[in-house]
Amino acid sequence: MSYKDRFWKSNWDSHIKDLDPREFNTSFNETIRRTFEELPEKLAIAFYGTEISYGELDKLSNEFAHMLIENGMKKGDVLGINVANIPEYVIGILGAMKAGVIVSGVSPLLSAVQIQYQLNDLGSGGKQVALLTLDAIFAGHITKIYTKLPSLKLVITTSVGGFMPKMLAKLGKLVGKIPKGKVTPLEGKTVLEYHKVVKGKYSDELPDVKISPDDIIFIQYTGGTTGPPKGARLSHRNFVADIKIFQHWLSWEFGTGFGLSGFPFFHIAGVFTCANVIMLGWSQVLIPNPRDTDHIIKEMLKYRPNVLANVPTLYQMIIKNPKFKKIDKDMIKYAVSAAAPFPKESQEIFEGVIGKGKIIELYGMTETSPLTIGNPSRGTKKLGHVGLPFPNVEFKLLDPDTGKEVPLGEPGEICIKGPMVMEGYHNKPEETKKAIDSDGFMHSGDVGIMDEEGYVRIADRTKDMIIVGGFKVFSAKLEDTLTKHPAIEMIATIGVPNPDRPGSEIVKAFIQIAPDYEFDGDKEALKENITAFAKEKCSPYEVPKIIEFTEELPLTVVGKVDKKVLRKSE
Repeated sequence: MSYKDRFWKSNWDSHIKDLDPREFNTSFNETIRRTFEELPEKLAIAFYGTEISYGELDKLSNEFAHMLIENGMKKGDVLGINVANIPEYVIGILGAMKAGVIVSGVSPLLSAVQIQYQLNDLGSGGKQVALLTLDAIFAGHITKIYTKLPSLKLVITTSVGGFMPKMLAKLGKLVGKIPKGKVTPLEGKTVLEYHKVVKGKYSDELPDVKISPDDIIFIQYTGGTTGPPKGARLSHRNFVADIKIFQHWLSWEFGTGFGLSGFPFFHIAGVFTCANVIMLGWSQVLIPNPRDTDHIIKEMLKYRPNVLANVPTLYQMIIKNPKFKKIDKDMIKYAVSAAAPFPKESQEIFEGVIGKGKIIELYGMTETSPLTIGNPSRGTKKLGHVGLPFPNVEFKLLDPDTGKEVPLGEPGEICIKGPMVMEGYHNKPEETKKAIDSDGFMHSGDVGIMDEEGYVRIADRTKDMIIVGGFKVFSAKLEDTLTKHPAIEMIATIGVPNPDRPGSEIVKAFIQIAPDYEFDGDKEALKENITAFAKEKCSPYEVPKIIEFTEELPLTVVGKVDKKVLRKSE
């Protein structure tokens, strides 16, 4: 059997077929007009007791669009969104799209240095940049770096409690559950507080901005095993194609569902899930803190969502909460799982509550908008496998050394071609050439194995990649950051199993102390010092949880650190 034959199609559910590419010849803006026009009274967003209809969401996002336009943002400029899963994120995405402004998710977990890099990279090439951020991040990070952000023209601030009922928001701030920060003017920048000078202050009519299928909708950042993060440029066509193919795969119908997802919107999985719900005219509960399982279960019992979408570690956290047993089997139709492996034992426990056959494991990457492989909704689901290649997808596994196709059953690099493959990396043509070959196949860096029925399992990841709660930690980048600490001569980081969360990892660092570094010999104090340095320079999930000092690191014959030896020792 040959990959070119796409023999796996015989194992698709009977209703599945390749979609006519003409269906993708539209913008996301056009596809969601049906929802706003046909379902204006329907619940769009539920957030801590606040409910927003689609009619209200349409007007709020129109206001946001006019605010961007009247403050000088033009089609093709960029809005970075640096908030949790709160209503302002959805309003910001939709408002930017209506103004023709590209959206880029900026993780609230990033350090000031990381935010600075992303905003400056977005602004390269002459683009103006706006930023929607939390008041706490504004005070903690933006005030310290704004002079180093020449492309940043506009900052819009808000709070996690902005759309909460007033008493709940006030109480949250008093007990410290809602972070807060003072908003002050920034010289040379326009600073607007959303709930004071944006909401209700601009036209709520739909702006007259023409969007084509080939216009860029997102620049979503993804790390690499070497070098700084890269921005994947996704067009409206890419994004609409992947959404429509996914909805066809699961037979989702307009106006019939209710979703709840803990995926952060700054991650491609989160924004994709949110976009699906809006295009389908479904309702959704927003979850700003996915670790608050009490709140998640409370919202599930109140709204009875029939589709969940989460990273496996969040499902495992929910399982451990005794209140989860209150969920009845009739509630959930599908539990979508992606971004990390879902251990078989945990799946069985989870399905013991929601019902068998409801977990849908999927595979994707930022560069493919994101989904390309999935388990069938009705047919055979193979535990431990991410499923079959989607409709309209060409798939092959290549030997990374020779570039030749590997036989079935043998490991090879997953390569994907289809309408969802990105346009390229932002301002990085050489990196784009390395990722997308001359035949249009995206090289994932992930190693997979396909069986004779066409089911794929992930055999390995890019060598130095560590998965922490669904977030990718790239060792080379992390090590490059940490070696700036004066005590570190050499460092190697690996992922070790997290005993509290099966299927997830924690970062372990092996460190050789620089011989000329002067300290009093207290290694525990030095570990604390290095950890504090890491917290300042890295995202929380990147910070090593275990540090081990070693006299020397194992090296390969060419002088590289041999991480296979380190992993074996663990």
